[in-house]
Amino acid sequence: MSTASVTARPGAVLADLLPSPKLSASLEQGGAPTRVRDAVLVLGGAALTGLAAQIAVPVPGSPVPVTGQTFAALLVGTTLGARRGFAALALYAAAGLAGVPWFAQGGSGTSVSFGYVLGMLLAAAAVGALARRGADRSPLRMAGTMLLGEAIIYAVGVPYLAFAAHMSATAAIAAGLTPFLIGDALKAALAMGVLPTAWKLTNKS
Repeated sequence: MSTASVTARPGAVLADLLPSPKLSASLEQGGAPTRVRDAVLVLGGAALTGLAAQIAVPVPGSPVPVTGQTFAALLVGTTLGARRGFAALALYAAAGLAGVPWFAQGGSGTSVSFGYVLGMLLAAAAVGALARRGADRSPLRMAGTMLLGEAIIYAVGVPYLAFAAHMSATAAIAAGLTPFLIGDALKAALAMGVLPTAWKLTNKS
């Protein structure tokens, strides 16, 4: 089975195109990838998010740094699909709570920014579900998908920040949302180019 024929199947996400005879056979039969395949993808997604979280820049006046983990989480959800994306972020969150130092700036356990991690679980599932409907195959739909995922992260992260840091809603928005809007727009623009281009390249193979 060729890569192009996998691409044509409704509901495929980019991770389904990775070379694997077992995966191809499973798709031909209308089934899901093997459990071993899923486990490898989930572990890889969690590790990617943990690595990206170490790219962190402190924001003056905010307890929440600018990191690469939100982009990684949305990328994981989009490329793996809702189920595996959620599982990858759940593993990332659970391992971090257990002491693995791969939250932002090498942190672990709960902090005032842990709400953003919880938001990433929901966001990964949401963008993954949209990717299965082809949202990652055109630039405009990809941008909208990314912005929706980011909105979900903030919808959980900002109220959690307000509660955990004893901030007013206005202060939490100023510290946990406003400083990141430009960066989020750039992330959406990056995703607009990268993911649809990846689909075009696979369709030509």
